[in-house]
Amino acid sequence: MKLLYPTSVPNLDVQSLQGFSVTLHPYDVKVPIPEEHIDAEILVTWANSTENLKDAAQRLKSLKWIQSLAAGPNDVLSAGFDSSRIVITTGVSLHDYPVAEHTLGLLLNGARHFYEMRDYQLQSKWPAHLGGSFPRSDFTTLRDSRVLIWGFGSIAKTLTPTLTALGAHVKGIARSYGVRNGIEVFAEDKLPELLPETDALVMILPGSESTTNVLNAERLKLLPKHAWVVNVGRGVSVDEDALVDALEKGEIAGAALDVFKEEPLPASSRLWKAPNLIISPHAAGGRPRGCAELIADNLRRFIAGQQLKNVI
Repeated sequence: MKLLYPTSVPNLDVQSLQGFSVTLHPYDVKVPIPEEHIDAEILVTWANSTENLKDAAQRLKSLKWIQSLAAGPNDVLSAGFDSSRIVITTGVSLHDYPVAEHTLGLLLNGARHFYEMRDYQLQSKWPAHLGGSFPRSDFTTLRDSRVLIWGFGSIAKTLTPTLTALGAHVKGIARSYGVRNGIEVFAEDKLPELLPETDALVMILPGSESTTNVLNAERLKLLPKHAWVVNVGRGVSVDEDALVDALEKGEIAGAALDVFKEEPLPASSRLWKAPNLIISPHAAGGRPRGCAELIADNLRRFIAGQQLKNVI
């Protein structure tokens, strides 16, 4: 068997993949797969261009398994691969710590107004109003804050212990009610009750038709005026125009976005000029951890004919 692995993964431990009954071949994720490798049975993807994946879907007729290193393989699914004969697995868990850490940074940035301090620094001005105590009605600290995580999966489970250690009161939203890792998680029908008592809304939703624009104008109006919105899931989940309207009208205090409907964010986007908006260039999950171990584990399972991890 032939396995193609991407050169886009920094410091991928290829040696850990040796010793199996497969040959290993690197490939460039930004150009078409070389002709001599179109007989590959296994394809590992990470940060592939749309053109690369669409070309691979058309030309790699022997593919049996695709290991995406992304938590959500939307790019693979939309490329046109025949999922009836190709097993597709994801990189769920590889991004838990980087994304959780990035989310914490965005929350602290919003609460402590670091973004505003930086703006004043660039003007060589002393922001005296930021040096004292903030009104407690604002979201100014994680201690005793009410954080609602919408999309309570593995990233949320990694993030929550840090938030609670800093004194935050965390609740979750998922498809169904339950208690996960000691956190009470509600179904989406409880959003009208939970949003009005939320200081910070963290969104870690996957991208799908069912999650498109779920944070809309109606739900934004339910948040307190001091609330912040942080999105590290997928850009489609936020109605961007409604968010800008809410920021401009002062209906919420601020937002920090790492993902957008169109990336790179076009210069014409209203988001660039929105007040109290922090723009992060899809930087939260760019460092998959443990990908070689996941590939090796799934490779053992694949060769043995066993169930693979993270099958979609």
